[in-house]
Amino acid sequence: MGQLLLRSPVPLRSLGGVPVLGKLVHGLSYRLLPAEEKIWARIEAGPAKGIWLRLNPRTGRDYIRGEAETKIQEVLAERVRPGMVFYDLGANIGLFTLLAARLVGSRGKVFSFEPDAETAARLRGNIERNGLGNVSVVDAGVWSSSGSMKFTPADPSSPDRGLGRFVVGEDDAGSMRMRCVSLDDFIESAPPPDMIKCDVEGAEVEAFRGAEKLLRTNRPQIVCETHSDANERMLGKILSESGYRIEKLDANHILASHP
Repeated sequence: MGQLLLRSPVPLRSLGGVPVLGKLVHGLSYRLLPAEEKIWARIEAGPAKGIWLRLNPRTGRDYIRGEAETKIQEVLAERVRPGMVFYDLGANIGLFTLLAARLVGSRGKVFSFEPDAETAARLRGNIERNGLGNVSVVDAGVWSSSGSMKFTPADPSSPDRGLGRFVVGEDDAGSMRMRCVSLDDFIESAPPPDMIKCDVEGAEVEAFRGAEKLLRTNRPQIVCETHSDANERMLGKILSESGYRIEKLDANHILASHP
């Protein structure tokens, strides 16, 4: 049942929106396949072709078809080279971690930052399934300073728990204290990155405020999801002041590099 849902054509999946019939299909699928069910599948197309992921059958179709975040996959395939060090900020279940690990090869290294414990466990499982020994998972979020912050995990109903976020000045009963690190502190004991992918649910400005030394000294390439126009403007200012040239990849992502 899981493989059927994962590989079903669009018309079959769209039955969920048909009155009456949609309710029957929805109810039947949840009776046959629990909501928390995950299955192993191999990506069939794109730069990440051949990579194994443990996916939710209802939401993993774009992954296996190679259609998840295609622009970022293309940027990594074009720019990540053997021997590089790659940082994945907000690694989630690891699509870009796994792709980068394959691209940097045995001489390279990937550091994957993921504060959500359940998601980090899935990330480790995906790394192991693909036999990658050049990845280190960092059980922490990235912030402007090191320590701990209130973190609100994604709702349990979220298939891949990709919407967890650090909160500041908010009274959120569902939050908990989570470890966070600044990149400038992290590189004191780890090799600095040649390239960074950042998707940290709105915390990207804080993440790069904590990377002043890294940006000015090591000057990694950066591909980042900005989440809002305000964040994009603020992040652009931080990066421009460190000598970066900013290129807009699409409505939600920027690429920053030195001329």
